[in-house]
Amino acid sequence: MKKSILKFGGSNFLDLEGYGRVARHIAQRLAAGENKIVAVVSAKKGTTDSLKAAMLEVNKEASPSNLDAALVTGEMLSVCLLEAAVSRLGIPVTSLNGYGLGIRTNSDFGRATVESVDPGPIRSALQEHDVVVAAGGQAIDQSGRLTMLGRNSSDLTAIVIASMLDEHACEIYSDVPGVYTADPYLVPAAQLMPEIAYGTIAQMSRHGAKVLHHRAVDYAKKHSVTIICKALTGDGVVTGTTVTGHGNAGSVTVAREAVVIWFASVAERDNLWALLDQHDITTIRVKPNDRPGLCVMTDTDFAKQLAAVAGVPTVSIESTMAVTELDPPVLVVHLVGDYGRAISLARQIHDRIYPEQFLVDTD
Repeated sequence: MKKSILKFGGSNFLDLEGYGRVARHIAQRLAAGENKIVAVVSAKKGTTDSLKAAMLEVNKEASPSNLDAALVTGEMLSVCLLEAAVSRLGIPVTSLNGYGLGIRTNSDFGRATVESVDPGPIRSALQEHDVVVAAGGQAIDQSGRLTMLGRNSSDLTAIVIASMLDEHACEIYSDVPGVYTADPYLVPAAQLMPEIAYGTIAQMSRHGAKVLHHRAVDYAKKHSVTIICKALTGDGVVTGTTVTGHGNAGSVTVAREAVVIWFASVAERDNLWALLDQHDITTIRVKPNDRPGLCVMTDTDFAKQLAAVAGVPTVSIESTMAVTELDPPVLVVHLVGDYGRAISLARQIHDRIYPEQFLVDTD
């Protein structure tokens, strides 16, 4: 039984009509002869931030497990809305959330790691329905408690489902059709890369690129799942980038949510660096004016959580932006406190990597 695995990010659901648009796309795929479809969905754009703000207003020290249980309800609502939209078209459809997906994780609330999978629940659902809508970014731990796989981790859910169902391709739909040499919203000269290697896009993601989640890319590489990046537009589907074992190009990324954690000593900084490295969190050790610091590029909330649990003493934490030049073998990170200067620097670096008329080489 051939199955198509599609993932729709929050940018597809800017309003309720977005659910109808996605449902019609699914209907067209079935009408064209596809057998079964699993649609993994993110929360409606902005929902997760609103849920987090509400939780912290009620209790600014809410437990990580409590936060996870609250934040994943955004995807649960999104699942219900898409199921309703698909059902309205007369298509047999059901939905599954973290409790029923068959994905088990450890208990690292905030950014749990997949430990085991059971394809049984999804296979059973597909036997009775043409479409299964799955909640992204969530699972349960060994005690049955809801866990988040991390912020923006619905990509990972989709890749895990593709692998557990023995499918070797997964389509990711976002607001851009693929991977660019820079964020096209920030750098107008950014070029679309038709093909890119797993390692290249994973490194871009670890330094701020938003198109794909780096843990999803790592999982796809390990389990031989090809990622096909697409965009669903008013004129139809645009296919942009295929993520596989080939393709390399220079790029510039902007991590707008990076933080610098300052310490009283180099030893304290290096203790946290080692801990975060064990959890695959990208960091850069800095020491301006002999002041030891650690710039955290990804998973900043989880990094702070780990630091608190481990009792690593910190002096202060401040927000920053990290502009990274990735032009193998060059990797240079610039910390910039001002948004405008960060964007200006990113454009300058991109212009240097790609002079006018230069074409991306993906061989």
